[in-house]
Amino acid sequence: QVHLVESGGGVVQAGGSLRLSCVASGRVGVRTTMGWFRQAPGKEREFVATSHWNEQERDYADAVKGRFTISRDYSRDNIKNTVYLQMDSLKPEDTAVYYCAIGEYSRNRNDYNCWGQGTQVTVSS
Repeated sequence: QVHLVESGGGVVQAGGSLRLSCVASGRVGVRTTMGWFRQAPGKEREFVATSHWNEQERDYADAVKGRFTISRDYSRDNIKNTVYLQMDSLKPEDTAVYYCAIGEYSRNRNDYNCWGQGTQVTVSS
């Protein structure tokens, strides 16, 4: 059983920055893709960023490219089980609940089978 726990959300003014973290605990495989999605009120959950296990492949939604950076971190047993999302130059339209997930290297939320509980990000104008 794998559990994902996000943290780092909050309220920030437009132009500011936040760093989200997501820690995966449990039987996490070595070659694990971890990604970030977000869901604004009244909208579907949408892709934000994803990172292949070796970080050599990373993909971003056009709306966040150049402003957000996804990165990974290894645990002591050499299994990457933490994913970060550095969010800079935030805009009001970035306001949403942000979720991390484990799955296939894809932009499709249906290719991810393990999800965290989400963390709220609010950007004020």
